[in-house]
Amino acid sequence: MQRRHFLHLCGLTFATTTPGFPQGSTGKKLRISLAQWSLHKAIQSRLISNLDFPRIARDQFGIAGLEFVNALWEAPTQGYLQRLKNNMKQTGTECVLIMCDNEGFMGAADKTERLRAADNHRKWIDITAELGGHSIRTNMYPGQKQPATPAEVDAFLGYCEESFNRLCEYGASRNVNVIIENHGGVSSDPDVVVRLMKKVNKPQMGTLPDFGNFPKEIDRYQAVQKLMPFAKGVSFKCYDFTPDARETTIDMDKMMKIVFDAGYHSWVGIEYEGSRLTEFEGIQAAKRCLERYS
Repeated sequence: MQRRHFLHLCGLTFATTTPGFPQGSTGKKLRISLAQWSLHKAIQSRLISNLDFPRIARDQFGIAGLEFVNALWEAPTQGYLQRLKNNMKQTGTECVLIMCDNEGFMGAADKTERLRAADNHRKWIDITAELGGHSIRTNMYPGQKQPATPAEVDAFLGYCEESFNRLCEYGASRNVNVIIENHGGVSSDPDVVVRLMKKVNKPQMGTLPDFGNFPKEIDRYQAVQKLMPFAKGVSFKCYDFTPDARETTIDMDKMMKIVFDAGYHSWVGIEYEGSRLTEFEGIQAAKRCLERYS
């Protein structure tokens, strides 16, 4: 399917906005944002682009909060950023955060490598600041094998403490937070992530609890409960739904109670990763599900 035909089927026009369309959540408990990864298949197939994301979020789903993914961008030149800012302004959308991948290993044993990774993220802090977002999402990855023994975990945390301290100092200069998602490997061990939060102990440092990114041996509900005291965002990961928009793999009533019990009342980002529904259908179902808690 060609891009123009795809956009036509989605009902997208790029000349005007839709007056009176709801922006985000109108409730007091949370604000609904959309993780761009929910549309990664359409973007990677070049049916839509990063520049289309603001209008799709707004017009198709009534969502104002945008959680960008750096790997889904074209080259972020100044002219490109200005076009994106114009699209956001026209649609009444706003940047919440940028999820950053492929910028190096923050937990690498080699000092030069891990500090280079920290510095590689600076451009995304700058871009986030220019777009008005509050955070970049980073990865807590080692350079080589995953740490397994207590001694290896201790050493890994020491490496991460140095690199994340460095990045947080730069983030503070731009008023942008540095947050870690449970995103596979050691980063999906909530106890290790919490230890790093306490070691860095900076106001810019936080977590992005993702409901889905845990191995089977870890209780996802207990894990999210451990991460929530440091949360500066929440990822409403979902996979499939019943006809009445109930998530079939995660007890969302239980999960959202954990979120609210932690005193969190800010952006919650829909991240649909299912395969039965299309991306657009999955996002729509996820929004209906999440609106129950708003």
